[in-house]
Amino acid sequence: MQFIHYRDKELYCEDVPLADLAEEFGTPLYVYTKGQILENLRAIQAPLQEPDHIVCYALKANSNPAILQLLAAEGAGADVVSAGELYLALESGFPPDKIVFAGVGKREDEIEYGLQNDIFSFNAESVQELQLISLVAMRLGKKARVALRVNPDIDAQSHPYITTGLKENKFGISAHEALEAFRYAATLPSLEVSGVHTHIGSQITRIEPFLDAAKFLADLVSRLREAGIAIQHIDVGGGFGVQYVNAITHEGLPLELGDSAPPPLSQFIEQVLPTLQATGCSIWFEPGRSIVANAGVLLTRVLYTKENGVKKFVIVDGGMNDLLRPALYHAYHQIVPVKIETYEHEKVDVVGPICETGDFFARDRLLSKTKRNDLLAVLTTGAYGFVNASNYNARPKPAEILVNGEKVRVVRERQTLEQLFS
Repeated sequence: MQFIHYRDKELYCEDVPLADLAEEFGTPLYVYTKGQILENLRAIQAPLQEPDHIVCYALKANSNPAILQLLAAEGAGADVVSAGELYLALESGFPPDKIVFAGVGKREDEIEYGLQNDIFSFNAESVQELQLISLVAMRLGKKARVALRVNPDIDAQSHPYITTGLKENKFGISAHEALEAFRYAATLPSLEVSGVHTHIGSQITRIEPFLDAAKFLADLVSRLREAGIAIQHIDVGGGFGVQYVNAITHEGLPLELGDSAPPPLSQFIEQVLPTLQATGCSIWFEPGRSIVANAGVLLTRVLYTKENGVKKFVIVDGGMNDLLRPALYHAYHQIVPVKIETYEHEKVDVVGPICETGDFFARDRLLSKTKRNDLLAVLTTGAYGFVNASNYNARPKPAEILVNGEKVRVVRERQTLEQLFS
């Protein structure tokens, strides 16, 4: 996390002290660094020097319009999974010919919206969806470009909730049915079957699953061409893992035991490119988390500390409505003090104000000793943070801040109580 760092004992986002942002804009508060977002995107783009490669940012990770505009201006494409995300992508400046529409449950009106805006491709996930895309395209007098998402039954070795490429997952068409599905799609009117798509999961920290997926795709393209189906583009999906454990280190912080750091982003791309390029296809990637995750922090203030004889609780003003991942699937986020005032550590549960036992950011975690009114930073929350926020317990959603050097920009105002009633 180059752009979120300690200067001596105080945590900064680029050149701005995070404590200053908390004082000015309140907590809980999402803060993003422009520099880290751009560095991550460029690390993925760097190995892709030839023109037949597109990096499509997955809006599901973080759909703040300011971040979308930033990525569109850098030449990224967009991976969307709903009409709402397509609207945001178009309004943010992503060219329609760099937009792919994925998702296992597209509605008819969403398919129509995509066709009306002449997006590059639909990543279709079932035979029934292919039929519906064909019908809508016929009604509109348009030709729909489609890629079929194939489930290769490859273990992404990730959390089961974010593994998407196994045969028991809901996504895609099974590998053993793929050839027949492509043949059927080629018979449907108003469809141009031009691509093959796969996405094996998220937060994948080893290169081997991607290599397996690349080999699977290359072999499938070869078999499809033998069957007379002209495949022109391969969509590899995303899922490149990021570092959550020990994302920031300092002599005053405890070191956590956990997974080793994933490979650099460029290595994920470099390792699969030779296999994919041999197909002669245009190659599309769909990273989301790897572009924005380590570019964001959630600032939260300690309301109380208390002990019950069994545990010590640090009760903060941020809750599962602000950051759902720990409650949803026990996802790990490093939590650090905004100002290191002691080198003493203690084992605590960091919990929020929501009326649920599952409302926690960390359990049995060794943290720097904290007291009432201290500021904490929940790290690596730029992805799947605010996008999963809710108004549960009628709590207003937090504000979002984008930092560029010494410049600070509010990119989403804090929701007001009055807005809860509108």
